[in-house]
Amino acid sequence: MAKKKILVTGGAGYIGSHACVELLQADYDIVVVDNLSNSKTESLARVQNITGKALGFYQADIRDRTALTEIFAKEVIDTVIHFAGLKAVGESCAKPDLYYHNNVYGTLVLTEAMQAAGVKELVFSSSATVYGESTSPQYAEDFPLGAINPYGRSKAMIEDILRDLSAADAINHESRPWKIALLRYFNPIGAHESGLIGEDPNGIPNNLMPYVSQVAIGKLVQLSVFGNDYPTPDGTGIRDYIHVVDLVKGHIKAIEALDGDGFAAGGCRPYNLGTGQGYSVLEIVDAFERVTGRPINYKIVGRRAGDLAECFANPDRALQELGWRAEKNLDDMVADTWNWQSKNPQGFA
Repeated sequence: MAKKKILVTGGAGYIGSHACVELLQADYDIVVVDNLSNSKTESLARVQNITGKALGFYQADIRDRTALTEIFAKEVIDTVIHFAGLKAVGESCAKPDLYYHNNVYGTLVLTEAMQAAGVKELVFSSSATVYGESTSPQYAEDFPLGAINPYGRSKAMIEDILRDLSAADAINHESRPWKIALLRYFNPIGAHESGLIGEDPNGIPNNLMPYVSQVAIGKLVQLSVFGNDYPTPDGTGIRDYIHVVDLVKGHIKAIEALDGDGFAAGGCRPYNLGTGQGYSVLEIVDAFERVTGRPINYKIVGRRAGDLAECFANPDRALQELGWRAEKNLDDMVADTWNWQSKNPQGFA
């Protein structure tokens, strides 16, 4: 049986490019759609170098209805993996309208184009930020949602839209229902072991690990640690960090699951992708210094709006229903990050 053709939105980005590697190595045909607002085509050239396989590419914005319609008319797509979206919590607080327009409206345009083309299998790049404050720091999929920043709320709104699309199939007695996996990421870090692709944000990084690695390489002077007065052992925020390669392997498992008995009648199911273990900001800094031998200059500053004290995954459902678990440890994540950064001090430039 021939493998499916997968449309990957945001496929030139950090997580998307790593997903392209795993998809090609699993013998899927892939087509990438990316507007290159926070990515570069060099990442796709390197994906093809790593795998020795070709992929299709369209430079387009998912909010461009005409462009998407033309792509779906030209390509016979079986499944969509939807990564495209803005993703910085701090920026979302400063520019919420941009996040709602790009993330929410963009997804509406995408799903309308999919429906028109008869493509109703979707793996959505969601986020642990859809969860709110909880009495337990370990979050399971059935916990109440209550995002506390515009980025998280944009992801939660998209989840609502996708659940409603799926539920409408039952009302409309659709013979070919939506099959949707909502993958709630915790904190992806690391890079491909080759050092050829990794996280290359435009401007100043918004996420911890690329900031740390750019301080280590001398591109940035100092890391700001946002708050040391949280109710955690060292006072800094605790997060569940997951190797990006483990994360994208979860998408392969999700694609396979959409063809399984669990989605035979359609449906929309959330899955946490995390390790189930949390590390504080200072533990990440210490691990980076230990693994790489590079000193990290940092200073403590005030808390950042929209941050939780502690958040890590309960990954049991992904293991039980997708057969997926994270395999790489924190040292792997740090070593692969440094391998990428040291080989590419200016990123893909």
